[in-house]
Amino acid sequence: MILRFPLRVLMAVLLALPLTGCLFRSHRAQVLLSNQPLKTASLEQLVATINDQAGRIRTLNATVNLAASSGGSKKGKITEYKEIKGYILVRQPSMLRMIGLMPIVRNRAFDMVSDGNTFKLWIPPENKFVVGSNNVVHPSQKALENLRPQHIYDALLLHPIDPAHDIAVLEQNNRTIQDPKTRKQVLEPDYNIDVITHIDQGWYLSRKITFSRVDLMPVRQRVYDRNGYLATDATYFDFKDYSGAKLPSVIRIWRPQEEYSVTISMEKLTTNQPLTDDQFVLNQPPGSQLVQLDSTIPTAASNSGGVQPR
Repeated sequence: MILRFPLRVLMAVLLALPLTGCLFRSHRAQVLLSNQPLKTASLEQLVATINDQAGRIRTLNATVNLAASSGGSKKGKITEYKEIKGYILVRQPSMLRMIGLMPIVRNRAFDMVSDGNTFKLWIPPENKFVVGSNNVVHPSQKALENLRPQHIYDALLLHPIDPAHDIAVLEQNNRTIQDPKTRKQVLEPDYNIDVITHIDQGWYLSRKITFSRVDLMPVRQRVYDRNGYLATDATYFDFKDYSGAKLPSVIRIWRPQEEYSVTISMEKLTTNQPLTDDQFVLNQPPGSQLVQLDSTIPTAASNSGGVQPR
């Protein structure tokens, strides 16, 4: 025999279950939210902040400390390299030079220059002179050999959002930070500016810029490739005033596809001082080995120097 309870009897049973206290338990939800006072801004104000800052800086001359690491989940291990002293020169719209010095002896560990399309790299300890495209054409198994000046250039300064080919979209989100008083992890609301860029193949998400709502300063920039993969993840810390421009004194650059990171700590920084063309010239030293990254076979260089990258 099949018993059929009337609907009202079934509802009465279900409503009575919580009264028994044996089929459930409750607890207070622990949602840790930052109690920092927050500022508000519109999409137009945040875009204006980016474009105004980009327009203020024409050149940058910095004495820095450079720290690097390679590896991650793909490699199964992380290798950290000793911090070295260095120099960075930037001239808008696309010139960059970065020099690293050996620890203690202060001889050059590397000297790298880029015009935005191609780059040259002189490595004195290996007596190699490398030329190639700013794009990684033939990825190396050694993570740091995939470092390109453009990766540094794109992370150092926020480029302007151009309405001629960019669309900016405001997104409200939360990020996890460490509370300065309690040292606990808390959620803090922030603003994200999604920059969607038009190219010949169509539209794609090119950048995501995160602003802190405590001081409305950019604290993170994610740069995407044209296939939608995260290419560069840069985070910015400890903003200071440099000749009227507020810039981060520490920048951490993570390249997830190649699995390497570079941390740049500013020791001294000046902006908008004249930089000449000669300061971005790097000629091949006589007798050094020429390595063309866009070719498969390295060739020995002549003693004439001055190799022109393709």
